[in-house]
Amino acid sequence: MSTLLAPRHIGILIIILKTTLVVFIILQLTVFSQKGLDISLDEQFLFFAIAGFIAQLIDGALGMAYGVSCTTFLLNFGIPPALASASVHTAEVFTTGVSGLSHLFLKNVNTKLFFKLAIPGVIGAVVGAYLLSAVLDGGLVKPYIAAYLFFIGIFILIKSFKVFKPKEEVKKVSLLGLTGGFFDSIGGGGWGPIVTSNLIAQGKTPKETIGTVNTAEFFVTFFSTGVFLFFVGIDSWKIILGLIIGGVIAAPLGALMATKVKPRVLMFLVGLVIIITSSYTIYKSLG
Repeated sequence: MSTLLAPRHIGILIIILKTTLVVFIILQLTVFSQKGLDISLDEQFLFFAIAGFIAQLIDGALGMAYGVSCTTFLLNFGIPPALASASVHTAEVFTTGVSGLSHLFLKNVNTKLFFKLAIPGVIGAVVGAYLLSAVLDGGLVKPYIAAYLFFIGIFILIKSFKVFKPKEEVKKVSLLGLTGGFFDSIGGGGWGPIVTSNLIAQGKTPKETIGTVNTAEFFVTFFSTGVFLFFVGIDSWKIILGLIIGGVIAAPLGALMATKVKPRVLMFLVGLVIIITSSYTIYKSLG
């Protein structure tokens, strides 16, 4: 399939899917909404935009931590966990789309690796979103995912001080995509930390890994969001639009940062971000 779809076609597909979601949201806010669109550009909206900007800047440069960063900001602001998670997933469709297009433009995407991640990632995300919406409580599995990521972060942090040797092939990519997509949906985040950290830990070039994982993340997020919208629905457009505006502005800057930062420095930052974010998740779970 990678021979049939070039990076240009992937970009076109991203634009089509994003346009579809935009049309759906407009219809929801106008034709089907009974409350109407009431979004005031106040200090709250500015906070949401800043949160989206910072989170996407981190995610675009390091290939991870958008969901964790955004959710952390929103929870500290007093937003309920369920509302925060739903808002972040919807906004992430737009931010990952812009980030993916930016990485495609900068030629940071390995097409072969992309398809090995995206297709099983979407399958895992849809299954995870369905289970979270209709069956399970995602909060129960978060501490275990965070503990796993914490040790992965330590491993990468140590590896960043060693001589970096890029590898052309990595093992069990499809299984990694399936697992990352599943836990991203059921745990409210984790695609980047799970997939990016494992690929880099195996020796894959950070710039190419981040670009490819971020681009595949759009499709994972898009389909999981579709499941959430169908089963749960979302009524937090002020938060969502704030996150989208801030994230869309930051996405190209994050992609540019990924091309400028040295691989070993990037690996160190990736490990550090994983340790910090997973430690926070464990702390909140124990609390």
